[in-house]
Amino acid sequence: MTSTAERTAIATEDAPEAIGPYNQAIVHQGLLFCSGQIPLDPASGEMVTGSVAIETIRCLENLAAVCAAAGTDLSRALRMTIYTTRLEEFAAINEAYAAFFPEVPPARAALGVAALPKGAEVEIDAVVALT
Repeated sequence: MTSTAERTAIATEDAPEAIGPYNQAIVHQGLLFCSGQIPLDPASGEMVTGSVAIETIRCLENLAAVCAAAGTDLSRALRMTIYTTRLEEFAAINEAYAAFFPEVPPARAALGVAALPKGAEVEIDAVVALT
């Protein structure tokens, strides 16, 4: 954890390292701003593949690990954004996503995009309440 006067960087080995000049998340004024997670396995650093549902689950597991490092969890998510190169398979993404939010899911946006880092088909970011 690195801190400045107004923000604290969150980092955990339980989620993939940042693959650029950014942090896994930043805490500011009671909120956790999570960078987008792609379906990288944190142990191997390799992409998880097989289906958009499997990728979605890995993205959410990575976000859950970042939340845990900050002392919160995904059930406290306020806003999430899903980016996908496979918008035609959004029903499968939605089904995998719904399993993580059985009660009061967060606000959300979903965007079809041309490409994502490392050839991922799904990326998800989040804003999560700390307390």
